[in-house]
Amino acid sequence: MSKPVPEWRDVDAKIFRERIFPSNRPAVLRSLVAAWPAVADGRKSPQATVSYLLGLDQGGPLPLLTAPPAVQGRFFYGNDMRGPNFERRTAPLAAGLHALLAQLANPDPPAIFMEAARVPDCLPTFTKFHRLELLDASIEPRIWIGNAVTVQTHYDLYSNIACVIAGSRRFTLFPPEQLPNLYPGPMDITLAGVPVSMVRLEGPDYIRYPRFRTALEHAQVVELEPGDALFIPYGWWHRVESLAALNVLVNYWWNDAAPTLSPKDSLLHALFALRELPPEQRAVWRNLFDYYVFQTSGDPLGHLPPGIRGLMGERGEQALRNVRKLLIESLSDS
Repeated sequence: MSKPVPEWRDVDAKIFRERIFPSNRPAVLRSLVAAWPAVADGRKSPQATVSYLLGLDQGGPLPLLTAPPAVQGRFFYGNDMRGPNFERRTAPLAAGLHALLAQLANPDPPAIFMEAARVPDCLPTFTKFHRLELLDASIEPRIWIGNAVTVQTHYDLYSNIACVIAGSRRFTLFPPEQLPNLYPGPMDITLAGVPVSMVRLEGPDYIRYPRFRTALEHAQVVELEPGDALFIPYGWWHRVESLAALNVLVNYWWNDAAPTLSPKDSLLHALFALRELPPEQRAVWRNLFDYYVFQTSGDPLGHLPPGIRGLMGERGEQALRNVRKLLIESLSDS
């Protein structure tokens, strides 16, 4: 049985930064953006939402995903797993909105979804009237617009606040440590840049994916209405189901600890460098990684004077150049 997500009301920047964000747990922020003009129209009707958005200045085209009615709104892989079960192209915002309006009364519509478009690019004046006071103004919002579609369980390497403008959404969340029980897909053949869980939440195949029962024991589920928001911490898995014939969401991704080198690149390198080693050697490398990379207390070379800690004692741009030089030389020799 799924667990509820803790709920907060009247959240300001201080409460968010001092109490919600440090908990590293999802949090529902009820009515956080209820005063936004777009939300007021979103509560009236789909037509009112579309009219409001079309009344703002229009920017360039945005990503548009479409799929036939047979997929029942579930964006996933095709049968051969070599690509998605949907088509992706770019289109003007107005074209996507009119396509959604045309399908409002259709009981079996094609899936239509405009995903992750930078708001300054497609709706340049939106941020003038819609400000999220919890975050720094430099964090740019993105907009997601579609009908009853489902985004498969995945994670993002960002912190996220997702704000519902119109329609409603159901989020199912899993903590990062449930990775083994979510059966992730390939890292290089993805639907949108990150791996997704291969398990369908509706009618899961427990014979093929038996550990998914354990994942469900840790799942948290919440439904959001217009004006509500959800904080999703860095790395938390989440499935997003849009429940209405027209749904609009604006989200904010950020990472205050953005590294200068990509952790994902490090993982890819490690996959190929370590996976073929015999077990006893893999155990040695696991110990080395735990000591040098994942140690949570103290400095792994704290017993040495600062001047002789090599790269681990260096900081700043020069240290970064030195590391890049070593990596380039290493990859060139391999």
